Amino acid sequence: MTEMSLYTPELPARPATELPFADFLRAVRTNALGMWPQAAYEQDVLERRMPGRTQFLLNAPDAIHHVLVSNPGNYRRSRASVRILRPITGNGLLLSEGEEWRHQRRTIVPTLVPRMIPMLCGHIAGAAQAGIARLAEQPGPVDLLAEMQFLALEIAGRSMFSMQTDAYGSEMRAQMQRFAMRNAQPHLLDMLLPVWMPSPRDFGRALFRRRWMGLMARIVAARIEAVHEGAPRDLFDALMAARDPETGTAFSRTELRDQVATMILAGHETTATTLFWSLTLLAAVPEEQQRVAEEVQGVDLSPAGAADSLKHLARTRAVVSEALRLYPPAFVIVREAIGADRCGDLVIPAGSVVMISPWVLHRHRRLWPSPDSFDPRRFLPDAPPPPRFAYLPFGAGPRICVGAQFAMAEATLVLARMIQAFQIERTDKRPVLPVAIVTTQPDHPPGFRLQRRH
Repeated sequence: MTEMSLYTPELPARPATELPFADFLRAVRTNALGMWPQAAYEQDVLERRMPGRTQFLLNAPDAIHHVLVSNPGNYRRSRASVRILRPITGNGLLLSEGEEWRHQRRTIVPTLVPRMIPMLCGHIAGAAQAGIARLAEQPGPVDLLAEMQFLALEIAGRSMFSMQTDAYGSEMRAQMQRFAMRNAQPHLLDMLLPVWMPSPRDFGRALFRRRWMGLMARIVAARIEAVHEGAPRDLFDALMAARDPETGTAFSRTELRDQVATMILAGHETTATTLFWSLTLLAAVPEEQQRVAEEVQGVDLSPAGAADSLKHLARTRAVVSEALRLYPPAFVIVREAIGADRCGDLVIPAGSVVMISPWVLHRHRRLWPSPDSFDPRRFLPDAPPPPRFAYLPFGAGPRICVGAQFAMAEATLVLARMIQAFQIERTDKRPVLPVAIVTTQPDHPPGFRLQRRH
């Protein structure tokens, strides 16, 4: 591809100037990608006055490093984030704070070390193999968003519990869909009220939490009964055996439930959308899809060969990395300043809202050439690395996603298996626009045509 022929996907409209407060709130609730004006993609800092506080959007690498790496203890998750995510993740690694978070991280990190990847790749490949067989039997247009959600949930079930999701999958999908439709949209009071004071939406979230955590508890109980001795078969075995290296403490059953809930949410929805956007981009650029097809031809993507195949999938991995740049599932990181702070010349008052948006960073005019265009060459092994703190699909600092390596392996292997099996085309030309509420989703599920490769 030459610079002149790069494919640039359609984008939601960007306001020319800062939105009035009412329009800003409407964007937060309907599509948060529309809340940042054009200046956000060109400046180092964007400051906005909110009721009773100041909001900062940080794009400067030094400021981002300060908040996420140098002084993360001064920045806690925002009130709205806690209200929205607590019902579906409990008090797992995503939302825990202080010593409880340090205990959880110390205990979990050893379960996701590189030596676990071959075992997990076997689960990924087994689920992908079954998913390919299912897709090959489907006549007519295919809803790849739904299919990737189904497959990602199946991978989560096998990787976490060594079992297919037949017994719980439909209930899990229904509850996740209910959460997204009814409980995930933020409200002004979610942002303004203290976390301990319920907002009107919190009553519905509390009902959802009882149902969801009840399901998680049933799954954990069933898995605990499947006694196993020897090497871990899956992530749950590893979590059961894990001990805090400082205290020797194991996870309680409630802690196991919350970690499982967190991993299912983080590992299912984000990977599904990453795969959807990767496939959508390849369908739009047939010559890039052909390059991936040539790379994966003859590569052993079976459960036995999947782990070893990763080193042969540089182009496929570059496509996934570029999809994560253009459509980061976690489109914004929001923190609240506990105390007053200074980032260089920028003074951050206590109580301020600090936002670091991968969506904005990944499209910033000063950080990327052709920032809105699809160009996987940016991530090939011989390409220069992205600018410091310009690429944050998994966050940064102590709170960086502990499952990033597994997530990249999963998306790369599934994408490789899909392109190895099918030539993928769109059935229509209607633009697919990203919509961000909790994750970066498409505005509608487009149809795809899958033609078997020979």
